[in-house]
Amino acid sequence: MEDFVKHHLKRQLRRIATERPYQIIAGSAAALVLAAGAGTALAAGEDAPVHQENSASVAELGARLGEPASRGEARIVVPPASPSATPSATPSASPSTSPSAKKAAADPDVTKAAPKPPSSRTLDYDYQAQINYYYCGPAAVRNALSATGVERSQDALAGPLGTTEMGTNSAEDTTRVLNQQVKGNPYRTRMIPGSASAAQMDRLQADVVEAISNGRGVVANVAGTATDTNGGWHSFPGGHYVAVIGYKDDGRTVRIADSADPSLPSYWLTTIDLAHWIASRGYSA
Repeated sequence: MEDFVKHHLKRQLRRIATERPYQIIAGSAAALVLAAGAGTALAAGEDAPVHQENSASVAELGARLGEPASRGEARIVVPPASPSATPSATPSASPSTSPSAKKAAADPDVTKAAPKPPSSRTLDYDYQAQINYYYCGPAAVRNALSATGVERSQDALAGPLGTTEMGTNSAEDTTRVLNQQVKGNPYRTRMIPGSASAAQMDRLQADVVEAISNGRGVVANVAGTATDTNGGWHSFPGGHYVAVIGYKDDGRTVRIADSADPSLPSYWLTTIDLAHWIASRGYSA
């Protein structure tokens, strides 16, 4: 009996060595049953009968060792192995950074608002009176340019401006020549046809503050009469050009460089009065 068990056990072990994992497990189970049966037989002695139930179980398991396991049996016999190591905790994702925040981090100045213009400023300019009665246009352009460090003679500017004994045509000409003399073409023409409106007064104030804050004088084509803040009277019925070279009170009052009278090279005028003086004409700012 013992030889029979040993022989049967060896044969099953050789067979299951070449089988798939789930068959190896089944074969191992059969081997355990065989070993248990053999142990029982040995313990009882050679004359003790072997239980038929065990023999039948061994025979049934042995017969099934060569059969492929069904999917259900495979799931039962070969459960999925648990991972050998506990998975590490997944680090929590850091909150995403918006493009604007990234830009602000890279460039701290990006979030800063543009600096507010000073409440008052007067440019450092080189005044010159007009050299003849019709050179007010070249003289005003020349005085405005001197504030930016550009030195030109009135004669040198008269040609490009198209100035004749009838004067200089319009603010379109002063804008064009100013942009020819400075970098970046910063000047724009603003026309005030008819009477000056409140919006046009506000626009003039903003333009003067912006230009002078950036170191540029403004040239205005005026006509008629205006009274300065000291009560002085300035009348040019046929038209005239003046340079604006400063402001105060956030632009509500402007400083005029007037080439007509060297004895009174400059004076202060309210921006509202300047707008009315420009009315029907225009300015370069």
